[in-house]
Amino acid sequence: MESAVGAHLVNAAAQGVCELFYWRERNHEVDFVVRAGKRLVAIEVKSSRRPDALPGMAAFTGSFRPTPSLLVGGDGVDLEVFLTHPVEKWLAA
Repeated sequence: MESAVGAHLVNAAAQGVCELFYWRERNHEVDFVVRAGKRLVAIEVKSSRRPDALPGMAAFTGSFRPTPSLLVGGDGVDLEVFLTHPVEKWLAA
């Protein structure tokens, strides 16, 4: 799942739509950080529907205040829905 989301984001970055990063601080991480202009979006990918806490997302959001944060999979946006929409849609959400 994470590879599919990453490929979708890398394609958008290659087309100049956004810049793509990974964030890690101590034991917290966010799968993908997408920047387009002043817009910053944190994206976490989960393959299960378990109600896991997202400590990395919480730490990143507290430090950088991304708008918005996005969960793909789990109880968030369905993977197929994420992949069938251009990255610009998620940047504008």
